[in-house]
Amino acid sequence: MHRPLLLDAARTPFGRYRGGLSGVRVDDLATLPIAELLRRHGPDGTGRLDPARVDDVLYGNTNGAGEENRNVARMAALLAGLPPTVPGVTVNRLCASGGEAIVQGARALAAGDADLLIAGGVEGMSRAPFVTARPERAMPDRLETVSTALGWRLVNPRMPSQWTIPLGRAAEEVAVSLGIDRERMDAFALRSHRRAAAAWDAGVHDGFAFPVALPDGSGVRRDESVRADTSAEKLAKLGSAFSDTGPVTAGNASPLNDGAVAVLLGTDEIAAELGVDPLGEVLGSAVTAEEPHRFTLAPVTAVRKLLTRLRARVEDVDLWEINEAFAAMVLSVLHNLPEIDPERVNVHGGAIAYGHPLGASMPRVVVDLCRHLRARGGGLGVAAACVGVGQGVAIAVRV
Repeated sequence: MHRPLLLDAARTPFGRYRGGLSGVRVDDLATLPIAELLRRHGPDGTGRLDPARVDDVLYGNTNGAGEENRNVARMAALLAGLPPTVPGVTVNRLCASGGEAIVQGARALAAGDADLLIAGGVEGMSRAPFVTARPERAMPDRLETVSTALGWRLVNPRMPSQWTIPLGRAAEEVAVSLGIDRERMDAFALRSHRRAAAAWDAGVHDGFAFPVALPDGSGVRRDESVRADTSAEKLAKLGSAFSDTGPVTAGNASPLNDGAVAVLLGTDEIAAELGVDPLGEVLGSAVTAEEPHRFTLAPVTAVRKLLTRLRARVEDVDLWEINEAFAAMVLSVLHNLPEIDPERVNVHGGAIAYGHPLGASMPRVVVDLCRHLRARGGGLGVAAACVGVGQGVAIAVRV
């Protein structure tokens, strides 16, 4: 068995919906972090990485309906300048798609099926197309057209209606049943923005996020959804987003975003050959499922399953990164895992501030976890995420 290592990682800043990255084709967006890794480690950057040595490119992507159709990982590999001999595969576990790509890559390394891989994910939610269902009749009176940016669409009528309610509505129903109120959700969102803004100001993301230059001469240098100027008062003024009076609002939920992340994965031998100090080691993972409308609780069972496999306790975990799809979701997880110290969770903020470009979200979470552990001298970390249609994922790393 080989140790699966995260050797290096690069990500674009996460653009807000219809923001700075919305003019970039999604398949082009996917190439940017791969090209950045090649710039750092390839021969043109006086590095030791032979691009032809890459065994595979694994990318997570949730939509797959627009410019990222027909295996965006393979398209990105070609467009980024990797040799045509480097294959690619795209995986979809909705919000955990990019995490699934890392997990599958780690398994291939551990099994000896590969030595050097690129894994990550991409989502261009600004460019998600509208789709039209094929009509049942030859001469339809109208066509049903729906956005593919987020959530259920073209729902199978055999699905129980409870399962297909909007994600935010499902998240608030679970949270309310646990006694979690709007004030706590807003406070958590404010914490996320303040910590994320402070992290950017302190250079925490230097060496991971890189600036993206645009054809018009402008560029995107920081995550566009981070609101350093938000306040409890501003958040309190926002109306309910998914029901008439529910506690989930646009302020305490993650936004829609565009972004891409790529991670160089390899063995100890490859790390020595490239002369890199790995970011961390993938120790294991777990995936679980609940009823679809209770998806915000699935990370709880995923975390418990993972820790059981590792023969570890909650108290053994030094840092946690829980993807902030909704403040309601993170607070629901913490309610059901009261052993977790909240001050060890998302220490530099989370997706409510940074953004949630679905396929790219969990790679950002996993890499940030490794980097934050490294800054504190190392340790054991767990990254977790809820996944639409009732799933939860947890990934353990050691630094």
